Amino acid sequence: MLPSDWPAVRDIYAQGIATGHATFEEAPPTEAAFFGGKLDVGLNVAERDGVVVGWTALSPVSSRQVYSGVAEHSVYVDPAAQGTGTGRALMATLIKQADLAGLWTLQSSVFSENSASLALHDALGFRRIGYRERIALMTFGPAAGTWRDTILLERRGRWNGLGN
Repeated sequence: MLPSDWPAVRDIYAQGIATGHATFEEAPPTEAAFFGGKLDVGLNVAERDGVVVGWTALSPVSSRQVYSGVAEHSVYVDPAAQGTGTGRALMATLIKQADLAGLWTLQSSVFSENSASLALHDALGFRRIGYRERIALMTFGPAAGTWRDTILLERRGRWNGLGN
């Protein structure tokens, strides 16, 4: 992902937000806030005919040194490219990069209604390790005013000390 990709990344993020099933964020952040909160590894885009159709990113889960190998990941795919293998290709690349960077855990919280994302994570070896019932109140979009459930997912990499 390059800074020149930001407009497309922001637009795809906004499309995900509009579904009400991608994030609790109400709007994409500024470019500076987006890149400032991400790790250098895992910033990827997928392109089709020179147009960005998806992206991934990693964010640290904590500033504490003991969690330096744990990252929260994001994957977003343009609605027009969903169902084409774009998300799977992006996530496969992200996983390889995370392993090479020495990250031992990738995690994410996914809305329980987001069956496509859950299926993608299941296919790529993520485990469903928790169910967070009514974890936060949605403040925007089609689910505004409703409490939302999320499923906590994780994937342990080769650096997890478990011999994987």
